[in-house]
Amino acid sequence: MRAELTTEKGAERTSVIQAIRDYVRDVRVEMNKVSWPSRRELRDSTLVVIVMVFVISIFIGIVDRALSFAFEALIRMVG
Repeated sequence: MRAELTTEKGAERTSVIQAIRDYVRDVRVEMNKVSWPSRRELRDSTLVVIVMVFVISIFIGIVDRALSFAFEALIRMVG
């Protein structure tokens, strides 16, 4: 029985190592298929993201200020 366990563990270890090798090989194949952006495309996309973050933050700030004002006015009317 002891010999069987050793054989099974050895086979399991080999299959795990083979699975890792297959995974790494598959990752390399897929990475070769990736279409990477050019430096200019990356810069332009980053600029769009930064501008949109500022625009959205200003919008949220204005909405927050308006809702705070409305809530304070409601509290003054009720209280």
